[in-house]
Amino acid sequence: MEDKYDAIVLGTGLTECVISGLLSQNGKKVLHMDRNAYYGGECASLNLEQLFQKFGQKAPTPDQGWGKSHEYNVDLCPKLLMANGGLVKILRKTVASRYNMEFMVIEGSFVLRDGKIHKVPVTDSEALSSGLMGLFEKRRAAKFLSWVQDYEPNDPKTHKGLNLRQKPIRELFKDYGLEPKTVEFLGHAVALETNDSYLDRPAHDTLMKLKLYAESVNMYGSSPYVYPLYGLGDIPQAFARLCAVYGGTYMLNKPVTKMIFDDKGKFVGVESGGEVAKAPIVVGDPSYFAECKKVREVGRVVRAICLLNHPIPNIPSGAKSCQIIIPQNELGRKNDVYIINTSAVHKVCPDGMYIAMVSTTVETANPEAELEPGLKLLGPIRAKFVSVSPLLVPLEAGAKDGCYISRSMDASTHFETCFEDIMDLFRRITGKEYDIDSDPKSSAGPSE
Repeated sequence: MEDKYDAIVLGTGLTECVISGLLSQNGKKVLHMDRNAYYGGECASLNLEQLFQKFGQKAPTPDQGWGKSHEYNVDLCPKLLMANGGLVKILRKTVASRYNMEFMVIEGSFVLRDGKIHKVPVTDSEALSSGLMGLFEKRRAAKFLSWVQDYEPNDPKTHKGLNLRQKPIRELFKDYGLEPKTVEFLGHAVALETNDSYLDRPAHDTLMKLKLYAESVNMYGSSPYVYPLYGLGDIPQAFARLCAVYGGTYMLNKPVTKMIFDDKGKFVGVESGGEVAKAPIVVGDPSYFAECKKVREVGRVVRAICLLNHPIPNIPSGAKSCQIIIPQNELGRKNDVYIINTSAVHKVCPDGMYIAMVSTTVETANPEAELEPGLKLLGPIRAKFVSVSPLLVPLEAGAKDGCYISRSMDASTHFETCFEDIMDLFRRITGKEYDIDSDPKSSAGPSE
């Protein structure tokens, strides 16, 4: 490897690969390294044999009715993409057409209330027909959702005379007389907030998230979510190729033996196998910065990957792929429980098989037991793989020491928090906002 770069990126998780691609596209000379022999980090996709081996289990033989190993693309950290969300816009602008990436819609988005699975209502007409609310609450929710659809941040006529960049969303919900359980599914299953701290933030933020959900539903009609064919593993690889097209250098199976800092604590470079590469900044996933004490643990995530030979039962409309959110208050918890289900339509498993994942933020000394309310919804489980991962966050923003560190993937089954982290990293590194709405043709760049 050469000795001088504009940026060194460590780890090939989704966040790191998107950042390396965008930096390279913006004229930076990038070196991208990973200790593993494969792309993806937390977002890697494994075949059946690799999955069993990773969790220390003996892989099934072909005659046991599992299908062929290579027909599986099981994501270690599956998450869905909002059809009109920021990450999809970046994909369209940079790599989707270049690498012929294809996506399939997830059939349904649901929420659990009083032990029953309900479709998440997002329009005034859906609110009026939803089983989540009584008659009078349906009318109040329909009135609120109708106004949300008309809300435009730059048109004061749609603001009802309110300063929505200051007024907390909690107060706005009260103005419409919405009941706590209605607020709960709107905040957690539509706005996709991960806890209730959002209630005291400006209403504008939540309104835009509610609008994004509705806009994404309107794109395909059944749910706001899409999923890449063959799993998430192709997304990091696509951005890795984008980085390479613009001159970036990639090295897999290249562990970092030492981080190098000057006497003022500023990042200088990395050492690997006796070689040294230098750059003014380093970007990486938090696992690379634990030894130099630049991250802290703020919690843990427990995930259970489950292989099924049937769709999740009792799903309205019989959807064979879906997201289900169990809001925190449904279970007397502080954090939601998330369920995602994909099928052979998404090219992640053979016909007749299904992949489900249940996840949450750990709150007790028995993490797996915390998943039980979600696991019970799945029906018979043919194989289950449970993992507990630390939630790591950077201690500093990066300007002082040149270390720009991503956040661990949270328990949610969507990429909205990941997208926020990507945009925040890009802003901190470059000092400017990334324009996701500019013409994709302007980013076409060189051909391979």
